[in-house]
Amino acid sequence: MAKPLALTSGEPAGIGPDIAIEAWLRRSATNLPPFYLLGDRAFLAERARHLGLKADFAEVDADEATAAFTKALPVVATGKPATASPGRPDGNSADAALASIRQAVGDVMAGRASAVVTNPIAKSVLYRAGFKHPGHTEFLAELAGRDGKTPQPVMMLWSPTLAVVPVTIHVPLRDAIARLTSELIVDTARIVVADLKSRFGIVNPRLAISGLNPHAGEFGTLGTEDDEIVAPAIAALRNRGIEARGPLPADTMFHEAARKTYDCAICMYHDQALIPIKTIAFDSAVNVTLGLPFVRTSPDHGTAFDIAGSGKASPASLIAALKLAARMAATSVPPI
Repeated sequence: MAKPLALTSGEPAGIGPDIAIEAWLRRSATNLPPFYLLGDRAFLAERARHLGLKADFAEVDADEATAAFTKALPVVATGKPATASPGRPDGNSADAALASIRQAVGDVMAGRASAVVTNPIAKSVLYRAGFKHPGHTEFLAELAGRDGKTPQPVMMLWSPTLAVVPVTIHVPLRDAIARLTSELIVDTARIVVADLKSRFGIVNPRLAISGLNPHAGEFGTLGTEDDEIVAPAIAALRNRGIEARGPLPADTMFHEAARKTYDCAICMYHDQALIPIKTIAFDSAVNVTLGLPFVRTSPDHGTAFDIAGSGKASPASLIAALKLAARMAATSVPPI
């Protein structure tokens, strides 16, 4: 039997528990691969009761999850209780969320799971508990490190119609511009190409690389960064045999005809990449971390405290994340 996916519980007060239960209830209709949820069985059963959902839960070890999956939602205990009410994080929230992530990474690194799928976390809750990382991605990279070396993680948002990667991520816009270098663009693009080949089975990936400024700088009249930073990076990628085009005006990269010409759009900052994909594919987009020694996907949304426990949360993005994780894990060997 195939190794199951390890699904983290995410922020207990958010919609992670809601959509995990909903996804399992739709396992047959959506042809979901087996997964287990890392968390607190009693907490999950109470959330199901609160939502009015009839779901069975089985506390199991990871190697028992696949066999249990057809009859009950397998739960692997983390030893950290969750007590938060929907929409109201409490003192246990950070410990419960972080323990789930640590154990999921440990399971996949040890071969007990085929991939990691993460439910949304609330960074503000974690920061109050002393969390030092900018976000999920950087924490996962630290957990994946070996022999003093931490891999460089790259965030991709993937959907069947569009895949995007921001070169700079969760930093203020002024800092994103200051941090942008040719080397960072090249390193990001190389990781993207490696994973498109090894995880997605694309033999010759095609990259479309945006400019930073409006109209890609318009020959220096709207900023010099595109000529001085982005264009040299594209030349370096081409010299490595990578099919890369640009710098391209970001406002003309994402219409239907343009999307057919590339496999991934590399953008210079967060919103330049995420606004198009969340407009085009909000319910089907998946957050994928590239550059790790294991597969990690996540729903493309946050904790949604305002609707947690209400029954309004859609499991569509989590279902897409589970399916993509299984596909990536089965495609090929990891690139690193």
